[in-house]
Amino acid sequence: MAMMVIGVDPGSVRTGYGIVRGEKDSFSLIDCGIIRLSSRQSIPERIKIIYDELDALISVNRPARLALETAYVNRNAQSALKLGQVRGAIVALAMNKGVQLHEYAPREVKQILTGRGGASKEQVAYMARHFLKISDPIKPHDISDALGIALCDLLCERGPVSGRNGNTGASLRKSSWSEFVKANPDMVL
Repeated sequence: MAMMVIGVDPGSVRTGYGIVRGEKDSFSLIDCGIIRLSSRQSIPERIKIIYDELDALISVNRPARLALETAYVNRNAQSALKLGQVRGAIVALAMNKGVQLHEYAPREVKQILTGRGGASKEQVAYMARHFLKISDPIKPHDISDALGIALCDLLCERGPVSGRNGNTGASLRKSSWSEFVKANPDMVL
C-alpha cells in the first residue's frame, strides 16, 4: 500500500520540506522545496508564513504523516526559542489537519539512512538521491534534510527498524545494521 509522508526540517529563516511516496520497495519524490523567510520579519509573521505554506502543501498532497526533525541543543538561547516556536506551529498544524506526527532526532535520521549517526549532511543528501533515484544534487541542505526525514519515516515503518511507539517522540526499536542490510539488500549501496 502506498504511503505519503511530508518531511520538515524546521527553521526560523529557512524551512525545508520534502514529500515522498513509499510503495513496496520504491520511493518517489512528489514535491520538495524551501520556505524562505526574511530575518527582518517578526517571528510571528514568519511562523504564520510557514504554517500557511505547509498547510497548503498538506491540503494539495494529502500526506498521511508529517515527519519532523526534533529540536537539538543549541548554545544560542534565542535561536533555540525561535526554533521551538516554529516546531510548535508545525505540530499544531499536523494536529489541526489530522495528519499523524512522527519526530526524529538528526542522529536518528542519519543512522537510518546511512548506517552512521554521525554522517555528514552530504552523506544524507547522497542517500536521499539514491533512494529517490535523483541524479541532480539536492540543494540546499534544508531540502535534502527534509527528504531524509521523510525517507527515515517511511523506512522505519517497513523494515526491521520499524516500531514507532505512539505518534510522537517515541524511540525506535532498532535492529542492527547488518539485519537491515540482510532484509533490504536492494536499499544498500
